[in-house]
Amino acid sequence: MRAVELVFAVGWAAFWLYWLVAAFSMKRGRVAWGREARIRVVLIVIVIVLVRLGALRGHGVHTDPLREGIGLVLFVVGLAFAIRARLTIGRNWGTPMSQKDEPELVTSGAYRLVRHPIYSGVLVAGASTAIALSWWWLVPVTLAGIYFIYSATVEERYLTEQFPDSYPAYKRSTKMLVPFIL
Repeated sequence: MRAVELVFAVGWAAFWLYWLVAAFSMKRGRVAWGREARIRVVLIVIVIVLVRLGALRGHGVHTDPLREGIGLVLFVVGLAFAIRARLTIGRNWGTPMSQKDEPELVTSGAYRLVRHPIYSGVLVAGASTAIALSWWWLVPVTLAGIYFIYSATVEERYLTEQFPDSYPAYKRSTKMLVPFIL
């Protein structure tokens, strides 16, 4: 394994370890299992199959130092953005499409730029992995993007119900995933 691949592997592992540990501090809530659970399972199975087939390991790995450098910088920016958003939302964070007991609408920090900055940061980190290592990474990033947009849409319906006075105004003033664009 080349050094740049090791940096990405350690970076992703540290990020997901932090995410797992941070999950223990969230408020109680519930996840609407059903169709959403089936979608999650299908996406997880697809990613596992791709990994097992070796599509994400070494096939078409880039060796261009400029692309690796750009990818690494964007990777750090994406993960830092997601972590900062996670810290800002605090105990209100939950798994995608979860509904919190006693929810609070968070619109500060990264949430001033986009309504779903955690999704944005993870997608930037994933796309930067593709830039630096292999275009095959775009397969799981695309699947994650589809899932995140679906999750964000479900979450926004819930938030509109929970905050009928404030959420529509917040939604009009910010973009979903990409500041000023989407």
